Amino acid sequence: MSIDSVTLEVIRNACIAIAEEMNANLIRTGYSPNIKERRDCSCAMFDADAELISQAENMPVHLGAMPFSVAAAIDRYPPETLEEGDAIILNDPFRGGAHLPDLTLVTPIFVDGDIVAYAANRAHHADIGGARAGSVAADSTEIYQEGLRIPPVKLFAGGEVNEPVMEMILSNVRTPDERRGDLRAQEAANQTGKRRFTELVEKYGVETLTEALAEIKDYSERRMRSEIESLPDGTYSFEDVLDDDGAGNENLPVVVELEVDGDSVHVDFEGTAPQTDGPINAVFAVTASATYYAVRCVTDPDIPPNHGCYRPIDIHAPEGTIVNPTLPAAVVGGNLETSQRVTDVVLGAFGNEVPERVVAAGQGTMNNITFGGTDPRDDSPYAFYETQGGGFGGRTGKDGMDGVHVHMSNTMNTPIEVLETAYPLRVTRYELRQDSGGAGEFRGGLGLRRDIQVRDHHATFSLLAERHRSTPYGLAGGESGGNGAAYLIDGDEEKLPEKSTHVLEPDQIVSVRTPGAGGYGDPDDRDPEAIARDLRLGKVSPEFAREHYDYED
Repeated sequence: MSIDSVTLEVIRNACIAIAEEMNANLIRTGYSPNIKERRDCSCAMFDADAELISQAENMPVHLGAMPFSVAAAIDRYPPETLEEGDAIILNDPFRGGAHLPDLTLVTPIFVDGDIVAYAANRAHHADIGGARAGSVAADSTEIYQEGLRIPPVKLFAGGEVNEPVMEMILSNVRTPDERRGDLRAQEAANQTGKRRFTELVEKYGVETLTEALAEIKDYSERRMRSEIESLPDGTYSFEDVLDDDGAGNENLPVVVELEVDGDSVHVDFEGTAPQTDGPINAVFAVTASATYYAVRCVTDPDIPPNHGCYRPIDIHAPEGTIVNPTLPAAVVGGNLETSQRVTDVVLGAFGNEVPERVVAAGQGTMNNITFGGTDPRDDSPYAFYETQGGGFGGRTGKDGMDGVHVHMSNTMNTPIEVLETAYPLRVTRYELRQDSGGAGEFRGGLGLRRDIQVRDHHATFSLLAERHRSTPYGLAGGESGGNGAAYLIDGDEEKLPEKSTHVLEPDQIVSVRTPGAGGYGDPDDRDPEAIARDLRLGKVSPEFAREHYDYED
């Protein structure tokens, strides 16, 4: 290598800074609360070979899957067919996408007529058409019901908007002004990446930069192989279930077998349930993303995330299963829910062998809710989408975190003030759920309760959630976390199926109660002072403390 190590490190961190600045601009210029407030978006940079070189650490489910989108875009538009000012949009899950609300924009970066890199970002749009407002339909049975499916196509050509494509997108969504604004924000983010990367080229030259990017990937690969080599060789296995698919199929197994062999790991999902009627099928890109994330968690999360660190990881997901479905499978929940269970089983397999490196199971769901209808304040259509936080698992030396987005989600909540301003909805209750965290030497995190009231209008509500029957597992002797639940409140409480769609009357309330997380270690080893603190803060009740910790007042 002719480039010195100091320059290499400067370039590596500059590439990370580019992705972070892209993400900051996308959040700052986005129109929808889903992007501006919840930050349901991700940005990354790719080299001239369309291989990942840096990313903004935001949404794990986006980031491991985005390389598949960039590869699909370049497969449809090889470099010789692109020109300055082009940008390719796509969301087709069967051509590099994840699920339809996630729109990916890929922008080539030219220097002296040649492509030197690609800027890319993915943003979850609050509506992309389909049968239900919010485009997260719990009752979909094929992808055609889930929204507009966009193969790789130029949204910008030669620096100008491809108006027929833009019109086609906006004609199929309920909130076209918001969609146009978010798409413009995505383009602005990529332009930021383009500008900053061009500055790097001007400073170091194409030849030096190309050599540096190759070495950065090789460096990540070496570190990942070293970490895997430190794990005991052997076969690790684990199995968990998805409660149901919303179409009558229950207890769907997700099975994994990991083979650690020297400095590489083979991940096999043989034995996982066949693809199913409901919308919980996860395309291969999503399964790979969750797997990459889990392996990074148990090795060294500080390894620079790029194409190189994924080279030692080989994945087999049998075609026609819920972790690698075929058309016309419904997939919207695969990205949201099955990705979480893939994470759970891969971490669980490692937990059987190296529990000190692994957290107990988190809530294992994103608790997706959508509300849609006509806003009585101005008679305009609206679509509100949000995921809900829950418990994060206990781990060596620490309790789990309470009321946070876990693993593949990593978003924020929609602040109550923003939610009530932007939508004809009202939050009537928002709190942690006492006793929902699994007991252990280190307690699992607590789930949340969030009650949302429909105001003076009818609305369609859709719930797509998990862990209402199965429980998040504990680790190293820790106990399972508590289940989630959802209720319709109209005087009395009516329990709602975890995957269901409902028409709500004015003033009715939906109460979403999210799962807690598993505990870590034997509950008998918990520090009495920690139990007393939990009691004082109301995180556990006296009855729970006596039952699970043999605690005396």
